[in-house]
Amino acid sequence: MERKKTKKNRTKSARLNIIMTVVFVLFTVLVFRLAFVQLNEGEMYEKKLNSTNVKEVRYHLPRGKIYDRNNQVIVDNEASNIIVYTKRGNETDQELLEVATKLSAYISIKTDKITERDMKDYWIVTRPKKALKKLTDKELQNQELTNKERYQRQLDRIGESDLKEIGNGEKKVLAILREMKKGYAYTPQPIKVEHVTNQELARVSEALNEIPGVDILTDWERTYRYGELFRSVLGSTTSREEGIPKEKLDGYLSKGYSRNDRVGKSQLEYQYEDVLRGSKSVTEIETDRKGNIVRTHEVSAGEPGKDLMLTIDIGLQEKVEEILTAELIDAKRNGGGAFLNKAFVVMMNPVTGEVLAMVGKQIEEVNGKWVATDYALGTVNSSFEMGSSVKGATVLSGYESGAIQPGQSFLDEPIYLLSTPVKKSVRTMGMVNDLTALKQSSNVYMFKTAMSMLGKTYYRNMKLPLDSNAFETFRYYFNQFGLGVKTGIDLPNEASGYRGQGGSPGYLLDFTIGQYDTYTPMQLTQYISTIANGGYRVQPHLLKEIREPQMEDQDPVIFQSVSPVYLNRIDMDKQKVERVQEGFRKVFHEQGGSAASHFNKQPYKSYKIAGKTGTAQSFYYDPELRKTYTDKPTNNLTLVGYAPYDNPEVAFSVVVPNARTNSHPISQKIGQGIMEAFFEDDDQDQHE
Repeated sequence: MERKKTKKNRTKSARLNIIMTVVFVLFTVLVFRLAFVQLNEGEMYEKKLNSTNVKEVRYHLPRGKIYDRNNQVIVDNEASNIIVYTKRGNETDQELLEVATKLSAYISIKTDKITERDMKDYWIVTRPKKALKKLTDKELQNQELTNKERYQRQLDRIGESDLKEIGNGEKKVLAILREMKKGYAYTPQPIKVEHVTNQELARVSEALNEIPGVDILTDWERTYRYGELFRSVLGSTTSREEGIPKEKLDGYLSKGYSRNDRVGKSQLEYQYEDVLRGSKSVTEIETDRKGNIVRTHEVSAGEPGKDLMLTIDIGLQEKVEEILTAELIDAKRNGGGAFLNKAFVVMMNPVTGEVLAMVGKQIEEVNGKWVATDYALGTVNSSFEMGSSVKGATVLSGYESGAIQPGQSFLDEPIYLLSTPVKKSVRTMGMVNDLTALKQSSNVYMFKTAMSMLGKTYYRNMKLPLDSNAFETFRYYFNQFGLGVKTGIDLPNEASGYRGQGGSPGYLLDFTIGQYDTYTPMQLTQYISTIANGGYRVQPHLLKEIREPQMEDQDPVIFQSVSPVYLNRIDMDKQKVERVQEGFRKVFHEQGGSAASHFNKQPYKSYKIAGKTGTAQSFYYDPELRKTYTDKPTNNLTLVGYAPYDNPEVAFSVVVPNARTNSHPISQKIGQGIMEAFFEDDDQDQHE
């Protein structure tokens, strides 16, 4: 028995020796490893311990300005002082609170944007003991609860009575703190932007050493010198609070933008964002492990955005807006009808495509007075049946398809088709050729042209064949003039118009006189320009030049000029286009012409205007009620033209939708006014 115990003790002792030996070996290895690291890699680890972080900070310089064609500033930048806070990135809530409290003594700030959640977060930070009491002992000791879950329970248990403890003074601190927390590390975050007084600037400037991270910077605010004039086309930029729209965030971030950068969000400001924004200044900021700045280095100074010179003549634009507004209100007061509330004008150089004026006005009655608002975008995104203004395209389509020949005559008579209401011109004209048909606006001539394209000759009570290809043939020719297709103007969201539905032969006849498909005022201007310049569809454009940034007293340096773009040449002989041009001249200058009574006299006669009038019967559609008033027909009144007809400088379209009758010549009165305004400006330019 004694021998067994001794043997057992010896075994235990052997195991203990083995364990001690292993521990000794491992300890020895560890000592040697530590010595090796200290001697051979100590310097490397010391560098890591004392290493710094380098971050690039980018600042946008001012956006480019926008000028009109005569070098008048339309959109500018106004400098202003703002108060900002720049985070290091490792501040505690208490440190942020301390800065916000100090800053609140020097500035006033609005508190209306504070949310209930802001209030609760602030209450927890400023009242830690009370906040702790919102949790039970069991919840505090429960290891399974995360800090996030505990914090949420505290938020849920903060009541209205708790929040009432936060007075106006603390709300001011909270409003500042709220803005401070929005910023990104080393990027100045605006705290107060609007209405910063000189007294506030002075107080903050003197106290900068006491409030780390706070600074005064110069910022730029977009200003539109002509107020609402042309405003809807110029567009707008996002605010600092908006930053980059969420739906476009990825695209902008890939271009080097920051989330809170202001960007163009509509129309020209959006269309030319890449030009107007310029390049950012880039500064490297080096910080130690505690977040303290140890070095700054300017990598790139950046440069302001480039300037835009537009094709628009802002003086002409202003005059045309005044004319349009006055005539629209006058027509409304004198029998214009319940649905008359808008009108449009586009003026363009028919050779270059430069848009000279682009006007839309919408009126409503406010406190017994008619008030007009800018609706210039309606010239590119609203479409209407344009009536007889498009008959030039119908005649040229007839020529090119071989359905009619220049000089061919038809009998203008009431058209009786099987199971179709009678179709006729405003008055029965007898035998008319193509020129007379344009001059006097014969509907029947256009109807018989369409019949000829269907391979038919008119006889009473005939039945026209169903031929859907005839619509596509007409649309093919109309598209060549820009009718029914986008013009290509340098604006987002341009409309192409609406194609009438159905293939009834009667609808085809309606199409030929502009009472089936719808077109925009810009398309109508492109169409008349194509005829005016001899058959070239020129692309309308608002940008004339891109310029290097300049001071007010410097001569401009052109970065890029915009040349005319011709989208197509119509498939028609020059002589045929000239034939229609002659018909359009007769409209304005010969007795019996549909516009002659208004334009065949001084000073309009000397302007040498050619073009076409139009009236389309329509029905008003209320977009809010989504209702079409089919029991109350209206008239779309239109006028297209160009001048001088022997060397065109300007082409124009006038569109007045939803007038009660066509007896009030509002479209022609607007046409008279804008021609006087144009040639008056033209005379002044020649004398300067």
